[in-house]
Amino acid sequence: MTRTMPRTRNASAGPSPFAVAAQPLVSRKFRDPLVTAKGEERARAPFVALDTLWFNTGTLCNLACANCYIDSSPVNDALVYLTEAEVARFLHEIAASGRPVREIGFTGGEPFMNREFVPMLERTLAAGFEALVLTNAMKPMRRYEAALLTLRERFGAKLTLRVSLDHHSREVHEGERGPGSWEAAIDGLRWLSANGFSLAIAGRRLAGEREAAARVGYARLFAAEGIGVDAADPARAVLFPEMDEAADVPEISTGCWDILGKRPDGVMCATSRMVVRRKGEASARVVACTLLPYAPGFDLGETLAEAARPVPLNHPHCARFCVLGGASCSG
Repeated sequence: MTRTMPRTRNASAGPSPFAVAAQPLVSRKFRDPLVTAKGEERARAPFVALDTLWFNTGTLCNLACANCYIDSSPVNDALVYLTEAEVARFLHEIAASGRPVREIGFTGGEPFMNREFVPMLERTLAAGFEALVLTNAMKPMRRYEAALLTLRERFGAKLTLRVSLDHHSREVHEGERGPGSWEAAIDGLRWLSANGFSLAIAGRRLAGEREAAARVGYARLFAAEGIGVDAADPARAVLFPEMDEAADVPEISTGCWDILGKRPDGVMCATSRMVVRRKGEASARVVACTLLPYAPGFDLGETLAEAARPVPLNHPHCARFCVLGGASCSG
């Protein structure tokens, strides 16, 4: 597979505590969108309906994490800032098509670094959608406290902020995100909780850490810090599997669904899409999911109508995160 930009780790952050322990990916895997390396028919996700539309507001971020799947950093603008007008174009297409879209998600980078983000968020909520914002709750978000309080007053629980807290321990979180990132994130979570926002966290589990133990760790942290998140609720404390496209993982063939006891319409790209604007491209485009903004095989066109088609599961993330990991970025 080719990309529109080179893939690099944020090496300045040091080694990630969440690195995937696996052999290197076998080079012949994930080459053909129709068949696996074994010659079996590759699994596809059908397009069922558009439940969640994501907007990537840009890859610029105030942090450079060790294992950022999208390589966000203070200098990476491979995905340039979306504008409010571009968001409006897709909201208008939804309205004209009558698609029953439930949720609009915003991710980055750090969305609050985009100066047009708050207007596009207000436009989304005013149009009647639920809005899910992925943020690190640090300084960029805190600059917009007054605006956020106004949006909470107007739209209540229609607005949810999901804060990245990679682990329930400072040591591991800062091992991924860098020194000083823990207290700033915890302070942002305290502020959001104290002011009654609909709130969630996005965390991860270390290799060998059982999910139940991780949730107990988060529950203790939230109780100690006065953060109103139910760590036992998987919709409010989302614990994602790790991703490393260079690490080996089985390909998913059509025969795997019955073996795994899973359904093709249950993976993320059956019900969601993401809008991106790549540097140097003339317009915003629609990609299959939040995890693959650069891979050409997952670019589905300039409109939601073009993007309403099946997606071959032809990437390691499809296998590790979505099918085997059972994860979804949506709320």
